[in-house]
Amino acid sequence: MSNPESSGVASGGGATQRLSGVIAAIATPVTRTGEPDVDRFVALAEHLLSHGCDGLNVLGTTGEATSFTREQRMTLMSAASDAGLPLQRLMVGTGAAALGDAVQLTRHAADLGFAGALVLPPFYYKNVPDSGVIHYLEAIVEQTHSRPIPIYLYHFPAMSGVPYSVDLVRKLRAELGERIAGLKDSSGDLVYARQVAAIAHDLRVFPSNEAALLEARSGVFAGCISATANLNADLCARAFHAGDDEALTKAVAIRKIFDGLPLVPGVKAVLAHIHQDPELATVLPPLAPLSTAEARTVVETFDLLRSDTRDAT
Repeated sequence: MSNPESSGVASGGGATQRLSGVIAAIATPVTRTGEPDVDRFVALAEHLLSHGCDGLNVLGTTGEATSFTREQRMTLMSAASDAGLPLQRLMVGTGAAALGDAVQLTRHAADLGFAGALVLPPFYYKNVPDSGVIHYLEAIVEQTHSRPIPIYLYHFPAMSGVPYSVDLVRKLRAELGERIAGLKDSSGDLVYARQVAAIAHDLRVFPSNEAALLEARSGVFAGCISATANLNADLCARAFHAGDDEALTKAVAIRKIFDGLPLVPGVKAVLAHIHQDPELATVLPPLAPLSTAEARTVVETFDLLRSDTRDAT
């Protein structure tokens, strides 16, 4: 079994940056007035990067990206840069239903120096032709050509309703070349993920479940991008970098805590517990916090699973 890359990015800048390893889909702390809580976000990002994460996915689904305005998303991106976070280790969600918004968000990410832009397909209209999605990506690539930020496709058909089929990914790669750097797969279909990864040797595919980390060590995948890495990054790091089966089993068990529950409020409830900060449990509408009973159950189960692990995240 080959060893994975030890760093979250390879040397070089711009389009040569290559994310890999354990990437947390970082939650976005929210103020009581519905703004991104910049100070708490930066503190959480620094914590995750020092406790096992090779990188972060900012403003993804766990980060409630589509519940923020374009201006709020750009503000959080700028705050990450101003705080000195290592943007070469961060990808950021820039997809939007409106092409113009997606272009502006992606251009802002490129100007700041993020390692990649994670792009949802335009998600309001369903059953759209591949040609429409291709034109959408073509426009984003064209309007960021002076700063060619790598594009990672975000396949989450259960939420977006618009899939990046294997055939569509193949077409996009043929049309746009290495600007299509990879794909995050939140479908849970590892057969699909393997088919996409086989399109090109340098197409970096990230399943969204820690369970794929040992397979990623063999080079099939680039790593994983996981919501629950907010809570178990140290375990994920041991699994990916050292092939630790026991750590992987525990990481997967932590993810299963949230089966049948809304994932984002659940992750935020446990984050509030870990960091002893109730404000971290705040979510934006239409999400709602877990009930008191649900939050107590997930916290107690999490503590039980982490009870024999000293380097808890």
